[in-house]
Amino acid sequence: MKTIGVIGAGAAGLIAAGRAAERGHRVFVFEKNKMAGRKIRITGKRRCNLTNDCDLDTLISNIPGNGRFLYSSFSLFSNRSIMDFFQRMGLTLKVERGNRVFPESDNAKDVVDTLLKYAEMYNVRFCFGNRVEDILTVDGHVTGVRLSDGVEKKLDAVIVATGGLSYPGTGSTGDGHRMVRELGHTITPLKPSLVPLTVKEDWVKELQGLSLKNTAIKLTDRRGRTIYDDFGEMLFTHFGVSGPVILSASRHILKYGYKDVFLSIDLKPALSEEKLDNRIQRDFAKFSRKQFKNSLNELLPNLLIPVIVKLSGISPEKPVNQITKAERQQLVHLLKNLTCEITGSRSFDEAIVTAGGVSVKEIEPKTMESRIIKGLYFAGEIIDVDAYTGGFNLTIAFSTGYTAGNSV
Repeated sequence: MKTIGVIGAGAAGLIAAGRAAERGHRVFVFEKNKMAGRKIRITGKRRCNLTNDCDLDTLISNIPGNGRFLYSSFSLFSNRSIMDFFQRMGLTLKVERGNRVFPESDNAKDVVDTLLKYAEMYNVRFCFGNRVEDILTVDGHVTGVRLSDGVEKKLDAVIVATGGLSYPGTGSTGDGHRMVRELGHTITPLKPSLVPLTVKEDWVKELQGLSLKNTAIKLTDRRGRTIYDDFGEMLFTHFGVSGPVILSASRHILKYGYKDVFLSIDLKPALSEEKLDNRIQRDFAKFSRKQFKNSLNELLPNLLIPVIVKLSGISPEKPVNQITKAERQQLVHLLKNLTCEITGSRSFDEAIVTAGGVSVKEIEPKTMESRIIKGLYFAGEIIDVDAYTGGFNLTIAFSTGYTAGNSV
């Protein structure tokens, strides 16, 4: 029996602690918050999309941040293993659109309670409100941790599961990165990912609060090359754009620094330009005696109409029956290509996940043990791995956490 310390009581830390204790070790979890799983409790709009019910190739393809590093941990504890684990522990699951997996209760707290139940089954000891300041080593081997009150705890191994920088209000403030950097580990640049984007154009502010549910988007670079396209729901905000398709899109432009990229929005993706033109002609015939600004009520949400009218270049007061073919085709093009320039991203406060972290070159993928310090293991978001939305990031947390707990 060894004495193991786990730093962080999030998704990765809890399952790592439970698995290590299940294997017969004495396990202590050090959590600076006064409760476990604070970030889990707010994920998926407090419903917790805990994994994705897809095949392995799809799983890896949804992890642009070093997905191949995870093949070993997924072979030990995959997305299907995660589902089996929670159901075996008594949590009923359901699969929704996009193979997203949620607790049937739609309550993220039930996920936390299940993980705590697992840990408590094997007598894991929790030290809440206890911040770890340093990881102690001798001759390249972990010997313990030093707590914020100066107390030193002797340990045979430590699993670092402190998370990234996203949602710092939940406790993800980079403590783990500092500690392992001091031990010689490389931390690749930390950037917010799955994050709302800011835009250059002022007209976006006029659309604040407008949600578009069936919208096609496309991101292009300055040369007009397509970077990413998607279909789904997006939201206009006072600073720019957000919503599921935007959060996914943000990861694809991370390497551009979230700048010098153009977002094109197709407001009518179900219609070709020709069919949309025919639709507008029918509306114009119906409202032929109205002014242009009053002719789009059946085509667009009310909040969007003044913006489209202004951007179209057609006089708002112009009678519909006087709008030329060229003006109408210009309107069609605008509705199919409403474009704005991305100027940046919001902060870690609003990012779902952190891109960057402990270099995967310095971690043994089969065990999650450091290749620099013996007895030092990593799990979850502190590692330089990150994924798109859809349950993939929690899959990484659970899989790497279980692998670390199984190997320690």
